[in-house]
Amino acid sequence: MTDSAEELVLVVPRDALMGDPGWTGVRPAVGEFEVIVARDGRFLPRAAMERDRSWKQVIPYLVLRDGARYFLMRRTRAGGDERLHERWSIGVGGHLNPGDVNLAGGLRREWAEEIRADFEPDFRLIGLLNDDTTDVGSVHVGAVYVADAAGRPVEIRETDKLSGSFAEPAGVAAVRERLETWSALVFDHLERGA
Repeated sequence: MTDSAEELVLVVPRDALMGDPGWTGVRPAVGEFEVIVARDGRFLPRAAMERDRSWKQVIPYLVLRDGARYFLMRRTRAGGDERLHERWSIGVGGHLNPGDVNLAGGLRREWAEEIRADFEPDFRLIGLLNDDTTDVGSVHVGAVYVADAAGRPVEIRETDKLSGSFAEPAGVAAVRERLETWSALVFDHLERGA
């Protein structure tokens, strides 16, 4: 019996998306991805899914741009996951829960939780992100979205856990070795013009 307080997250069967082992990097948005999520997705206990490679936890992953610049964030030591302390990121994202309804709902929730802005940008799905080379990556798949701030101000909401500002591509490249793995893969993909 499932503990009613246990977090439920959206997952899809690995074999509906890819074989095992999966590919690494960003692939163009599969037109069928939202169909796969609607058809095969289900909400299962997060704790169990963190150890089960037969499922992929779906994470909407937003890269916010302002023209060519990236919204570059640095995690502080106040964050809960020690593996991410002092790491850099160009992505905002998180697990999808039953109240989110769908990918767009989860993405809007993450935007409101993480970013302080008086606008909501147009979110454009550009691809799927996968990295089976790590234990964490092997049980997650990212739905990568890009949005443009178009010169409008943006701030971090949880300033005790993160700092952030827009940076030119050269500024992101300067910290590339300290980027979270997913951010490095997406940055490389976008900078190749893919």
